[in-house]
Amino acid sequence: MDLNTTKIELAKLILSIDNQKVIDKIVKLLKSESKDFWLELSDAEKEGIQMGLDQLDQGKRVSLEDFLKKVS
Repeated sequence: MDLNTTKIELAKLILSIDNQKVIDKIVKLLKSESKDFWLELSDAEKEGIQMGLDQLDQGKRVSLEDFLKKVS
């Protein structure tokens, strides 16, 4: 089953629920799953990502092909 079909089936299931407690649990689950990954990163991870972004902004890039040559 593809993603869109699964979403439609899920929506149908949710629409058929008449129990508010079950709806509340579904909402809570969906909200907890959609947390921003950035908030889960350590400070060191965030700094590393920011440093990489800064280097890209400064034009400091290495092609994938060159990188693979260096690590092979």
